[in-house]
Amino acid sequence: MDARELIEALNQLEKEKGISKDILLEAIENSLIAACKNNFGKADNIKVTIDRKTGEVVVLAEKRVVEEVEDPVEEISLAEAAIKFPTAKYEVGDTVNIEVTPKNFGRIAAQKAKQVVVQKIREEERKAIFNQYYEKEKEVVTGVVQRYHGNNININLGKCEAILLEGEQIRSEVYRPNDRIKVYVMEVKESTKGPRITVSRSHPDLVKRLFEAEVTEIRDGIVEIKALSRDPGSRSKMAVKSYDANVDPIGACVGVNGSRINAVVNELRGEKIDIVHWSDVPEVLIENALSPAKVVSVEVNAEERTAQVLVPDYQLSLAIGREGQNARLAARLTGYKIDIKSESQVKKQKPKSKKKAAEKDFDGYYDEMGNWKGEI
Repeated sequence: MDARELIEALNQLEKEKGISKDILLEAIENSLIAACKNNFGKADNIKVTIDRKTGEVVVLAEKRVVEEVEDPVEEISLAEAAIKFPTAKYEVGDTVNIEVTPKNFGRIAAQKAKQVVVQKIREEERKAIFNQYYEKEKEVVTGVVQRYHGNNININLGKCEAILLEGEQIRSEVYRPNDRIKVYVMEVKESTKGPRITVSRSHPDLVKRLFEAEVTEIRDGIVEIKALSRDPGSRSKMAVKSYDANVDPIGACVGVNGSRINAVVNELRGEKIDIVHWSDVPEVLIENALSPAKVVSVEVNAEERTAQVLVPDYQLSLAIGREGQNARLAARLTGYKIDIKSESQVKKQKPKSKKKAAEKDFDGYYDEMGNWKGEI
């Protein structure tokens, strides 16, 4: 590679890869300074310049003008300086730049240039990939399942791979090679081998981002997802609010014939999603959150963040849900500790023996099955 070919190659790289030609030339110059140590023993006073137009490489040695030379590498006598530069007038203590380009240095320069360019391209590509995915942090991307690495899974995102940790997977899901799945980008970090990207399928914000992608009203700010709780792979609850009186937030999220919510459910492989109206009134929000169960009354202690909920007898199991799931998700959604009781349980709250109660304080409660827990 001659000098002009080098400049042409760098110009092409600048267009194709977006890597500045000046940055590459500066890196090549620095690498050539290190190469000069083989010829001069040290390169502290050596400067390498590459002409930005012609690509010609020149090695200059900065030397101090002295009366008598003790170190020929860094010093030049006043008499020799006068001979080399007859038109200039130097005095002792001045510095001069003398060309000391070694023979066959063009070949060395070409080799070094190739090494630097290849390294710089790799660095810039890694940096570009990192920046690309760093901007997608806390967003949803589509990837292809590659392979299992222990209990973790490598996901191909196109230009790089992400890791789906065991704790971020959904237990009920089976991932097979070449499956296309959407994942939530939790974190993007730099490493020597490129960006390290951690993704999730169980994060609550995965549901939120999927709805943002499907529902135009959410993207436009007309409808807002105010709160979301999730039992990954099983069920989610989402509270939404509309800032336009003419737009029903639940209807907007469900879509015509359920098209929007079905798209999200299909992506989550059948996970059920309850959408309820948001309210700034805690009692109303808690009642909505316990949907589809019907609620008789809600009493809230705002300081302790607790709520006593009364439901009809036939709604008790529905309000609590299978293994307490409905009540648990409602509590996460609202931020309140929810105690659910049926009407018959409340009626049984008083002890049977008034005489015994008068004689002794009682401490206990009735559970959801109507059984008294505690001592009288």
